[in-house]
Amino acid sequence: MTDKNFHIIENEWITLKDGTRLAARIWMPDSAGADAPVPAVLEFLPYRKRNGTAPRDESTYPSFAAAGIAGVRVDIRGSGDSEGVIDGEYTPRELSDAVEVIEWITAQNWSNGSVGMMGISWGGFNCLQVAALEPPALKAVISIASTVDRYNDDIHYKNGAHLSAQFSWAATMSAYQTRAPDPEIVGKRWRDMWMERLENEPFFMEEWLGHQRRDDFWKHGSICEDFEGFPVPALVIAGWADGYRNTPLKAVEGMPSKAKALIGPWVHKYPHFAYPKPRADFLSEAIAWWQRWLCDKENGAEKAPQMRAYILDGPRPALWRETDPGYWIAKNIWETPATTTLSVDDAHRLASTPAKPASGSTLLRSPLDTGTAAGEYFTLAPNTEMPGDQRTDDAGSLVFDSSALNEECVILGQPVLKLRLSSNAPLANLAARIVDIHPDGTATRVCFGLLNLAHRNGNAEPQVLEPGKPVDVELVLDACGYRFAPGHRIRLSLSSAYWPIMLPPPHDAMLDIDLASIRLDLPLQGAHEKIHVAEPENPDPLPHYEAVEKGSSARSVERDLENGITHYRINDDTGLNRHPGNGLATRDTMQQVWSIKPDDPLSMSAEIISTCTAKREGWETMTRSTMTFSCTQTEWIVVERIEAFDKGQSVFDRERSARIPRDHM
Repeated sequence: MTDKNFHIIENEWITLKDGTRLAARIWMPDSAGADAPVPAVLEFLPYRKRNGTAPRDESTYPSFAAAGIAGVRVDIRGSGDSEGVIDGEYTPRELSDAVEVIEWITAQNWSNGSVGMMGISWGGFNCLQVAALEPPALKAVISIASTVDRYNDDIHYKNGAHLSAQFSWAATMSAYQTRAPDPEIVGKRWRDMWMERLENEPFFMEEWLGHQRRDDFWKHGSICEDFEGFPVPALVIAGWADGYRNTPLKAVEGMPSKAKALIGPWVHKYPHFAYPKPRADFLSEAIAWWQRWLCDKENGAEKAPQMRAYILDGPRPALWRETDPGYWIAKNIWETPATTTLSVDDAHRLASTPAKPASGSTLLRSPLDTGTAAGEYFTLAPNTEMPGDQRTDDAGSLVFDSSALNEECVILGQPVLKLRLSSNAPLANLAARIVDIHPDGTATRVCFGLLNLAHRNGNAEPQVLEPGKPVDVELVLDACGYRFAPGHRIRLSLSSAYWPIMLPPPHDAMLDIDLASIRLDLPLQGAHEKIHVAEPENPDPLPHYEAVEKGSSARSVERDLENGITHYRINDDTGLNRHPGNGLATRDTMQQVWSIKPDDPLSMSAEIISTCTAKREGWETMTRSTMTFSCTQTEWIVVERIEAFDKGQSVFDRERSARIPRDHM
């Protein structure tokens, strides 16, 4: 297949030292060869290269190849069309496999010996992790929507609070890793490879629940453990609408000589096709980065500001956020921001210099279904996955508002909340949100932070609360870049529940908060330059496949008043889409139901049913993953059933379960 000055190698086998073959799709410049070697960019993922990531790959790698940079998209071991079985998430074997792939690339006669790694989410994680291993040929990375701290900034735990996204991601991986390889690539062995995966796929949730503290399991792959040793330049990108928003700041703070940060208004997508707009011309940005570090081209990429960020200017919650108002700023050097401190006055208002500070304390015991307006932890679309009007959640929270602002307040960084409280139970959670209150009362969430109070002094050795004994708490909220306009109010919302994002502890705790102790430090934007960030020339860069059957997405909250239970329902259907090149038609669906009684933390339960279908004429496979999650006072309970069908006939059916002791959560 030829287009412009490059061609696509639909599949190339990369044989590892142990004999396992990994499947690669390569976009190759036509000029590449021994006489004209080129650099390469590797993306190493557990998602199908043929259809799973094909749309975004086909919106990105042709531009790289046209600029003389080979794109190498590889399915990791046990996924897509690659042989073997996946053994977990960011494991030593996965990372060593990636190092071997880099060695394979540099051994090709078309390679100039320089490799970059790139990716979003999983690929954003492992490109940083592989770079930390210092393979000599890896010269630079671009990491999007990733983390430098696997425990606190991924979908598992957050300051010891148990994220529901951990279970939904386990269900997703259970479904994804049971998909069959494509017989058009692997031939008649496809069925044996499929059975091997089905029989040996890891029980992800059991493993993750086995590590509820920040232990060596989570330290592995967390490059914050040794920022000083990170060896290569890193362009680190994130979006304010995504859960993975802290990494650019942490990267430039931890490795200022290596990292450049770019933060836009986006959900969990590449910047050249993400929402909300404005987008960024990621392709030009990336090509300049690769040419500087993989080709030694003196193009000034290393002189880019250390921090470029989009400052949100009062976006309103909406069913679809096409574009968020705001502006781009740059800071040539990122420094710890100056702060303004808000505290509570005697009228329970937030103020920078209260004429009369608050006294006494107040009780907080949120209904356990507080949080249904929070949206998803990481968002894939600018719709109801994003947080809605916060007045719903604020009704179950303790809220403190400032007076209407006389002048703008612009913040950039991670706010910090400090307070003193006591609990009537040994385990309790705290959620804090900063909310922009518009003049008409509309409430936009700016950022939030979660804390399992047993982890108040660290995540390695939790300490239960002594009921009734006051403790000092510091909670660092997620990063944000936001302008509070004159006439708006700043709200601090506190709740002891934030469901379903944060799962409850085994006690319905009541917190007693010392009002005089509340301090909210807001990081000020400070000195900056307003800049223009170019948008992509192509407003519709993703390829369009044949939509055989239309997809859908739905989210709803049901409060069953008769039975005193709240259900949060999510239904996603990609529709059936056929790739025009390889003829493979795929469809993924997921139905989630999260349930809880507002006064009973042990009533928490979830069920997720995922189906993955792949077919072309004469061949059809489907897998169905059904996972349930519940708890007792002392245990988490997970049940997983995997079913597989070949042309509608059952070929595999297995159920497994685990009961994992709760560890301070």
